[in-house]
Amino acid sequence: MEKKPYIVVEWNDTESSAKGWLCAYNFVNHYCGGGTRMHPTVTKEEVIRLATTMGYKYKACESVTTGGCKGGIAYDSKAPDSKDVLKRYLTAMLPYITSGVSIGGDLGVDYADVLAILDDLGVGLPQTKEMKNDPKFQQWIKNHDDACDMTYDGFLMYDMITGYGCAHGLDEAWTFKQGKKGAKVVLQGFGCAGASMAFCLDKMGYKVVGIADANGMVECQDGLDVKKLVKTRLPKGEMDPSAFADNYISRPNTEWLDVECDILVPAALEDVINKDNAHKVKASLICEAANIPVTPEADEILTEMGVDIAVDFIDNMGGIRIYEALVFGIIEPVPEDIVNDTTSIIRRQMKRVFEKATAEGKTQRQAARELFAPDVFDTPDN
Repeated sequence: MEKKPYIVVEWNDTESSAKGWLCAYNFVNHYCGGGTRMHPTVTKEEVIRLATTMGYKYKACESVTTGGCKGGIAYDSKAPDSKDVLKRYLTAMLPYITSGVSIGGDLGVDYADVLAILDDLGVGLPQTKEMKNDPKFQQWIKNHDDACDMTYDGFLMYDMITGYGCAHGLDEAWTFKQGKKGAKVVLQGFGCAGASMAFCLDKMGYKVVGIADANGMVECQDGLDVKKLVKTRLPKGEMDPSAFADNYISRPNTEWLDVECDILVPAALEDVINKDNAHKVKASLICEAANIPVTPEADEILTEMGVDIAVDFIDNMGGIRIYEALVFGIIEPVPEDIVNDTTSIIRRQMKRVFEKATAEGKTQRQAARELFAPDVFDTPDN
C-alpha cells in the first residue's frame, strides 16, 4: 500500500490571490527534492500527486541521498508580479527549505529564479547540516553552480537535460517495441523540456510532425523544421508564427490529439490525457515528458487500446539526476559527462520497465511502480 506524504503545507499570499502548497513525500538521509510549478490550475491534490511521483523518481534514479517533494503555486506565471509571488512563497517555506527540503523549478518557474531568490534570502542551495559542514559537499555544490551556466547544443544545461533525457527514454522504448525508423512524433508543450526534446529527437532521425504550445498548434506531416522553431522560440515556451513555412498547417492547440503520429509526447501540463479524450490517441507509444499527464482512467483505456507508455518518473528524471549527480559528487561538471550520465540511467531503467512489463503481462506503469517504490522514509534535518 502506498504511504501518505510526510507533510503538506498550505500558503496564502497576503498581497495577491496566489495560493500555494509544499508537499514532502519522503525524506532520505534528511533530504528531499523536487520542483515548484506555477499555473492558475494548480491544486493541493496535484502537488501531493507530483510529490509522490518524485519519491518514485528519486528511487528510479538510484538515489541514496534524496526523497521526493514538490511545490505548487496557483497563479499565472506570466503575470507581471509572478516573481514577487514566487519570492513570498519561498520566504514562507524557508523553515522547511532550511530543514532539508530542496525545491527548484518546474512548469512556469525558472530554476535560476529560485536559486537567485534563495541567494537573496541568504539560504543558497538548500543543504542539510552534514552537507554544510563537509568541505567536499561545498566543492560539489560549486560544481553544480558552475554547471548551471554551461551549455550543450546551444541550450543551458538545466534547460536541455530533461528534454534530452526524455528523447533517449523515448528512443529506448521505441527500440524495444521494434518501431520503424523516422517515426512521426507530436509534442504538446514547447517549454524547455519540449523544445530541447524536439531538438534531440530531430538529431536522432525522428520526424516531428506536430507541436502545440499555449497559443496553438502547427502540423506538417513531412516534418517540421525543428531547428528553426527552437531558434525562433519566444519566451514562456511559445512558437513564433512568423517562422512557420508555407506548407505548415496551423490548428487550435485543442486538436493536438487529432494529428496522425506514431509517438505522442505530452510535455507540459498534468492530466491532459483523460477518460474524455484517451480514445482519440492515434499513437502506439506515449512518452510522458510532463509529470502525471495521463489519468488513471485514461491508463485503463489506453491499456485496452494496446498503447504503451514511457512512464514519467523514468523518462523525465533528467532534472533531478543532474542535481543528484553534481551535488553529491557522482560526476564532474563536464557537459558531455552530464548528458551521458543522465541518458544512460534513463535508458537502463526504461529497458528494465519494458522487459518486466512484457515478461509479467503488466502495464509499463505497473512494472515501474513495483520496481521503484520508495522504501526509505526518514525525517527532516532538525
